Formats: sequence, C-alpha cells, structure tokens
Amino acid sequence: MEVPWARPESGFTRLFEVLVIVLAREMPVSAMATLLGEHDTRVWRVIHHYVEQARTQQDCSAVRQVGMDETASRRGHQYVSLFVDLERAHVLFATEGKDAGTVEAFKTDLEAHRGQSAQVTEVACDMSPAFIAGVRAQFPTAQITFDKFHIMTGINEAVDQVRREEQKSEPELKGSRYAWLKNPPNLTTKQHATLSRLTHRTLKTVRAYHIRLTFQEFWTQPAEEADTFLRQWFFWATHSRLLPMREATYTIKRHWAGVLRWCTSHITTGVLEGINSVVQAAKARARGYRTTRNLITMVYLIAGKLKFALPT
Repeated sequence: MEVPWARPESGFTRLFEVLVIVLAREMPVSAMATLLGEHDTRVWRVIHHYVEQARTQQDCSAVRQVGMDETASRRGHQYVSLFVDLERAHVLFATEGKDAGTVEAFKTDLEAHRGQSAQVTEVACDMSPAFIAGVRAQFPTAQITFDKFHIMTGINEAVDQVRREEQKSEPELKGSRYAWLKNPPNLTTKQHATLSRLTHRTLKTVRAYHIRLTFQEFWTQPAEEADTFLRQWFFWATHSRLLPMREATYTIKRHWAGVLRWCTSHITTGVLEGINSVVQAAKARARGYRTTRNLITMVYLIAGKLKFALPT
C-alpha cells in the first residue's frame, strides 16, 4: 500500500519532513517510522539532510569558551568526542574517537563556520593526555581548566581505595562507601550516623576523608590565595602515608596550572555532563543507533540548537 508521502512531488512529502524533524527530538526513529508508515532508512535520510543543512548556517564567530569530553557511542570502548560552547550551552562539533586528532578536527570545523582558533581563550576538559596535547597544538593561546568533577572523581577513588584496603582488617567499614564520598549536606541519616560512629576512630579511611574534605575548600579560594592553599594541602596529602591519596595528589601536581585555572575561569564541563545524559537517554530509548553517524546526527539535533529551514 502506497503511503501519501511516498510521492516525491506531493505536499505530503513536505509535511512528512517537518514531522520527522519535530518528532525526532522526542521519540526513537524506528518508532517514528512505524507511526508515519515509512521505512526508517528514509526517515534517517531526512534527518541527516536537514541537520547537515542547518550546520552549514552555524556561526561560530562568537565562540570564546569551549568544553570538551567524550561519550560512549557503543560497547567495546568506542567513543564520540563532543565540543561545546560553554557560554551558550550547545554542541558545536561531534566526531568519532577521543584522541588528539578530534581536537584538530574541531579546529577545522570551527574555522569552516566563521570561527577562529585564536579567539578561543578558555578550554575546559578532563586530564586526558590526548585532549591536553590537542589543545596545546591547535589552540596554543587558550588556557586549560581541568574539570572539577573529574578532579574530585580521582580523589574520591583514592579515598575509596583506602577504605577497601582497610576494611579487610576493620569490618565496620563494610557498607560505608558512600558515607565517605558524599559531601556532608548530602548525607542520609544513616550515612551521617555511620560517620559519627567512625570518624572518632584512628583509621586510615578517616585521614583520607579529611584530606578529601579539605580539598573541597579549594573551589572557594580567591585566585590570589589558591596557589598557597593548594601547596599546603599538597604537603599534607603527600605526607599522609596513604599511597592512593599520594598518587591522586601527584596527579594534581602534574596538572597544577590547569587545576589552579579554575579559580580564575570558573568553567567546568558540567554542561557537557548534562548533554551527555540527554544523549545517553535518547540512545537508551532507541536501544542504540546502528551507526556512529546516526548518533552524531542525533547529538546535533538534540543539543546543537540548530535553526532549520524546513519546507513549507
């Protein structure tokens, strides 16, 4: 049975294309195709066409602050790197992989959309050597701020490693993991009781916890006092005789300037984390995408804030 929008010259074709772009943000393409009585390959062709067309009109001339991070595209350590305008909170560019070449590809795309690499003054990213190398090579005038979320993740992992080792001889520590990793205002009543019971004890985990809590104060330091604060914390943590904490601390030492930069730039990849959550939710609803191109197209559609010249 022929569906109305199968006729290329019909007004229904234009209606079909409008519906595709509107619905694609809200529902899986396969479900949309069933609803519209079409094969999903045609639906994807429409989505690719209008997203690519909209991207040609993208103006990056005002981009100054960029965040970069990767998101999983499928199982087996396959990733897509996302590059976001932090001031306007939208995806500028997405590409397969997470190596330094992705940053070069972003620079090329930025300049193809009326942007200039020299205009990017601030970059927020994790401590990935690939991203660091890429930024230094492609955006040499930009200052790097290492994302506070990723820094705290490293410290939290060190605290938890101390706890896991110690609980072998201190059974009371079993089941207390999240009590040590949460900030005090976020503790449940049970977790608060756990800390009240254990923090008076002379435990390695307690020492690691206090090192973590003290580092949290770094994020509120004035720029002119941040270096002194960090040096004092570094001395304490490296003399704690807690190997996981020392290793986490030396990671910060190797990235000192980018950690300190937070106190001036106050930028994070938090916008990217939010976008990543939305993208992963869409991927879950669709039960995955058959190709990386499909995933990237959906990233632009969902988080690119594109302006579409839809048929009327």
